[in-house]
Amino acid sequence: MERRFFLLPLCSLLIAAAFLMTSCGKDGSSLKRRANNLTLDTILFESRHHLEGDTANPYCDIRLQFIYPVNSDDTNLDTLQHYFVTALFGTAYEGLQPAAAVEEYVRNYVDNYTRDAAIYRETAGTTVKQDDLMQADTHDHDHEGHSVSDSFYSYYESISDTILYNHHGIISFQVRQSNNKGGAASYQLCRNHVFNLKRGAPVAESDLFNAGYDTALRHILIASLLEQNGVKSIEALEELGFFGIREILPNRNFLLNDEGIIYTFNKGEYSAYQLDAPEIMIPYGSVRSLLRENSVASKLADLK
Repeated sequence: MERRFFLLPLCSLLIAAAFLMTSCGKDGSSLKRRANNLTLDTILFESRHHLEGDTANPYCDIRLQFIYPVNSDDTNLDTLQHYFVTALFGTAYEGLQPAAAVEEYVRNYVDNYTRDAAIYRETAGTTVKQDDLMQADTHDHDHEGHSVSDSFYSYYESISDTILYNHHGIISFQVRQSNNKGGAASYQLCRNHVFNLKRGAPVAESDLFNAGYDTALRHILIASLLEQNGVKSIEALEELGFFGIREILPNRNFLLNDEGIIYTFNKGEYSAYQLDAPEIMIPYGSVRSLLRENSVASKLADLK
């Protein structure tokens, strides 16, 4: 297996114990933007594994970037690291330290690829033998030398997280995952996460809004999609490759920042897979009446 493993400090990017950024609000008054006292590191990992160790055979490629916290004055570090590990790799890796989770995830990825190749070899061999039995007048063939590389595909996966907001006790980040298991079809997924450092817990969609918010947000989501795509009707959106827009609802896949709430709808949710995954920004001012009092969203809205 060829691989590269790096640990890169990002302290210079996000050491912000008492760091204040100043910007101007609409009324010209200054707004203090308090960054979190949080230190992050990054693990970069690239690995290629050829079947049977032969570079002439198909292979699996994995590329991984994992940004994770190594110090926080605002919340329990173990809790925060476990959340980041689970967000990137899934609940099966929840109890592992970041570096150990990377190693285990890559090991499982290679093992699964090797297992898929073995199953393909066994299935293909059985099919060939059955075909031979149906041809009584043909010669016997030696299939033991048949290589899985003759028709088995190479696999590819890329998985990473990106910190998109890290202020006022809130950290928002997005996990992006894409893979290909042979052929033209590729799978892509974006998962958004928001963590409240003061509470030491993730922020749920229901924490932000008053009851009944989902249907109230539908019209805002539709209006945003129409504007983003430069059309005036749902029928026009459907012609572009969207579907089910009349029934669209918030999907809990959101981010928070200073400006508002950002929803990501993955490919295949309400749009054809050929389209880019829609991202819809909803300014706090558009949903102020829907926000729960003292929620993190309402507090961010009050900073405006």
